[in-house]
Amino acid sequence: MERRLILWLDEISKDLLPLVGGKAAGLGEMIKAGIPVPPGFVVTSEAYRRFVFETGIAGFIKHILEETIVSGRPEEYEKASELIRSKFVRTPMPPYLRRAIVDAYRKLGTLVGVEEPRVAVRSSATVEDLPEASFAGQQETYLNVKGEEEVVEKVKTAWASLWTARALSYRDSLNIDHETALMAVVVQKMVSSRSSGVMFTIHPVTGEEDKIVIESIWGLGEYIVGGKVTPDRFVVSKSDLEILEVRISRKDKALFYDPDLNENVEIKIPESGEELEDLRRKHPAVAEVVEKYGIRPDAPSLSEKEVKELARLAIKVENHFARPMDIEWAIDFELSPPENILLLQARPETVWSRKKEEAEAKPPEEEAVPEGEVLVRGVPASPGVASGRVKVALTVEEAAKKMEKGDVLVTKMTDPDWVPYMKMASAIVTDEGGMTAHAAIVARELGIPAVVGTGDATKKLKDGMLVTVDGSRGVVYAGAVKTEEAREEEARPELGAAVAEVLSEVYPVTATKIYMNLGHPEEIDRYKHLPFEGIGLMRIEFIISSWIGYHPMYLIEQGRGVYFIDKLAEGVAKVASAIYPRPVVVRFSDFKTNEYRRLKGGEKYETLDERNPMIGWRGVSRYIHPNYEPAFRLEVRAIKKVREEWGLKNVWVMFPFVRTTWELERALKIMEEEGLSRGRDFKVWIMVEVPSTVFLADEFAKMVDGFSIGSNDLTQLVLGVDRDSGFLAKMGYFDERDPAVLRSIEILIEKAHSQGATVSICGQGPSVYPELVEFLVRRGIDSISVNPDAVVRVRRQVASIERRIMLERLEELGSRLSRL
Repeated sequence: MERRLILWLDEISKDLLPLVGGKAAGLGEMIKAGIPVPPGFVVTSEAYRRFVFETGIAGFIKHILEETIVSGRPEEYEKASELIRSKFVRTPMPPYLRRAIVDAYRKLGTLVGVEEPRVAVRSSATVEDLPEASFAGQQETYLNVKGEEEVVEKVKTAWASLWTARALSYRDSLNIDHETALMAVVVQKMVSSRSSGVMFTIHPVTGEEDKIVIESIWGLGEYIVGGKVTPDRFVVSKSDLEILEVRISRKDKALFYDPDLNENVEIKIPESGEELEDLRRKHPAVAEVVEKYGIRPDAPSLSEKEVKELARLAIKVENHFARPMDIEWAIDFELSPPENILLLQARPETVWSRKKEEAEAKPPEEEAVPEGEVLVRGVPASPGVASGRVKVALTVEEAAKKMEKGDVLVTKMTDPDWVPYMKMASAIVTDEGGMTAHAAIVARELGIPAVVGTGDATKKLKDGMLVTVDGSRGVVYAGAVKTEEAREEEARPELGAAVAEVLSEVYPVTATKIYMNLGHPEEIDRYKHLPFEGIGLMRIEFIISSWIGYHPMYLIEQGRGVYFIDKLAEGVAKVASAIYPRPVVVRFSDFKTNEYRRLKGGEKYETLDERNPMIGWRGVSRYIHPNYEPAFRLEVRAIKKVREEWGLKNVWVMFPFVRTTWELERALKIMEEEGLSRGRDFKVWIMVEVPSTVFLADEFAKMVDGFSIGSNDLTQLVLGVDRDSGFLAKMGYFDERDPAVLRSIEILIEKAHSQGATVSICGQGPSVYPELVEFLVRRGIDSISVNPDAVVRVRRQVASIERRIMLERLEELGSRLSRL
């Protein structure tokens, strides 16, 4: 199917995401699950790809982005967007692409029994609606499109919307390469909405998984996403569909389709017979719908039966996708119940799913309650607490003039055009909207506290006021109120500087370098002032599992390899920049097969059933295999990005679980092909875990600059003892001080030094056994890398051992001299 230009929604599944985009994939999956969805087709990303490459637009885009977006200011994004989108408008559609779209539109008309049906033309970018980012509202939707020529033009305009300023800025904020972004377009029969809205299968503010939150308004759904109307809200229990909470808002206006004008019109919802008659004179067809369904500002936009049916469908969607979902829906007044309830879109919920563990560890209600005068109250839309200066902006243009980094953005509502300024804000407050309005979704996505639906924040809050926004409770306080956590964070840099100064006086210099092992990059801020010469082992598995979460081959298949590169580079750079110019030895990934399988998307690529993954397909054997080599290249590119683009030349690399010289030779060749080679300021080490690297250390030393002993694995393989066996450990078999293990280390040091290579150790042993430290120092090891809690103790011990060695040698020298 990868070459097809048109696909029908009932042909689509999640496996076709790169071809049809997130929105269309979600619609196709819903149809497969028996969920009611308006009929339609998709103009695939293959059609988009052919258009931009065959017309030369692809090269034009690359040039404009490189020349225009330099510092990341909003006006740069605006200029780039204007140039690119105008290029789309001026470029004619190739005849064969136009024909394919027209034929599909005619077929849709036959299916619904209308010669020229009204349709919605909706973007479905290949990087939107993914589990890690919703991309809410980043591209365009065109409603009430009618006629062949209009459909063709709107498809082209939808393609161009991939390059709006807001979409460019949003992709950059998530480190997504613009070249990987492709656009499919969904063309669906238009729904004549009486009521519409959104629903979450997890409470979007509290994270409660046993509740469904439904928000609804009269008419078309644009006003709920845009925050122009504060919606009705219904909270429903998943277990028995009991309606737990009802909040009916005043809905003064709505957007309805007027068939006489063939366009959507905003109406003031009538409260009296006189106002209804006025509406009938202006929009008779709309007035008929308003009167028929009893549409009034204070009337509920959903009946109890409709709320429960929507909740039932929401549960069905969540069960199909096996994760919390964000769903758009509408009730069509041209259809009869229950067929009148249609789901328009389903995408993964992107906030609580990603932060579930953090939310469970520290629920929002446990945060310290700020003290201060309450200025405004609203809907708690995005959790967290932040302080800043108020900037009231009623238009995007006003925000462009006023906003500075760290300000609190206060406005009536937001839409996607506001995203560049929302990114600059420390918090967001709006007059209108509910917890599923655009401001709420994007604020949660960006991790910015937000309070929406305050009603009068733009009147009560004034420019320059210092306020604290509590997005967990929906309150804005006067002044900057600091929580205990904030106070501790502010004090930490001063404490760290003081500690560093003291440490430089207290802890002695040693000939044997003391390195530190590091897992999660964030930990470097806690330990960077300890007395160590560098990071002797930085495990990137923590970055892959916590920051990235996806199997790298899965991301490659999705066309999102750059995401992996950028996130990995970000983690490495955080550590390297914090301790620069001290070296950071980054160990390439060393997951075992079962661990890779647990990453998202991993089951497809980790089909090997290994009885003992510990000695299976791991380390270098993965890097050189066709099934993983592309992923290894991503790791190499991340290291290259850190060293060359960010100038952090203190980053070195280490190959884990090396077995043979020939596999290492192949891996080094791949690295060289990616532009990384050993040099004066780029050292390459290997782990010594397999006895073969001990026996052939002199041969390996010709290929690398250094060795680092993984004492756990080396002990396991020298003694033939499963390191995970508690039974054997209790019997005394697993011991890194065993004579056979020590002899292996001794041989390694001798052979490596004979070829001018350095030797370090990064295993657990030196952090635990003082006698092992003494053995290593006496055998002339070049560096010892230990856990953070052992850095100070081991440095002192090494200094003491080195002094004893010097005294012993002086005594020996004195003894020799006395005999002369």
